[in-house]
Amino acid sequence: MSILVLGLGNILLSDEGVGVRIVEALDAAHDLPETVDVLDGGTSGIDLLDTVADRDCLIVADAVNADSPAGRVIRLENDDIRMLFETKFSPHQLGLSDLLANLRLIGKAPRRIVVVGVVPQDLSLGLELSPAAASGRDAAVAMIVDELTRLGAAPTPRLH
Repeated sequence: MSILVLGLGNILLSDEGVGVRIVEALDAAHDLPETVDVLDGGTSGIDLLDTVADRDCLIVADAVNADSPAGRVIRLENDDIRMLFETKFSPHQLGLSDLLANLRLIGKAPRRIVVVGVVPQDLSLGLELSPAAASGRDAAVAMIVDELTRLGAAPTPRLH
């Protein structure tokens, strides 16, 4: 099984970078099986085509716009992700939707796609997450660990 955990976001805009901060925290706290790759995708879109192609599972971590309190973690899977493209849900949805559409067109789309998003509080210039987004980051990491465990690719916590 080939799994990619992809963090999206601009770390220069506080909570907008929460997806990248999620994958950084996951990678720092866990040893991952060989079948799991973790990638800081930043604000890339179609440039990730070869990296995402033919994966069994793609887990995307990102900031999401939702009518929910800041820091809330939202999980969408497969068909539910269509909602992501029908509303302005993620600052990177255009790049992500183009990427996934192109992969479907060439028959190389991931078989399973999961989006784990955190509702941002602060999108101003800055490198630090707001307290709400930092809390959401930690909950999102735990959700991704659970997801990987269900897929048979359980991470091992690192002892510090």
